[in-house]
Amino acid sequence: QVQIVESGGGLVQPGGSLRLSCTTSRINFNIYTMGWYRQAPGEQHEMVAQITPRSVRNYADSAKGRFTISRDNAKSTSYLEMSNLKPEDTAVYYCRADGPDWHPEHYWGRGTQVTVSL
Repeated sequence: QVQIVESGGGLVQPGGSLRLSCTTSRINFNIYTMGWYRQAPGEQHEMVAQITPRSVRNYADSAKGRFTISRDNAKSTSYLEMSNLKPEDTAVYYCRADGPDWHPEHYWGRGTQVTVSL
């Protein structure tokens, strides 16, 4: 059974930093594009950052310059380093694994809460 598990969320003050991890199992991690998405209460689901199998990165405008996505293929894990956090970054953050065109499977994690507040 495929598992996508996020960790590292929590409460942080404005201007602070967090590192989210997305650990996967039972997928061929190396061929999947990994993505981080978020959803705040009353808001739509939003793509935050993506990283392809060749480590090409794509960021939402709100994440550029503050967030960094990375992957460790040996550990089948993706990371989202977040700095200079703002209250508007408060959301549940979800990890998603997207297979290539010839293997179009995708999987979601259950999410981790990030709260930015004094």
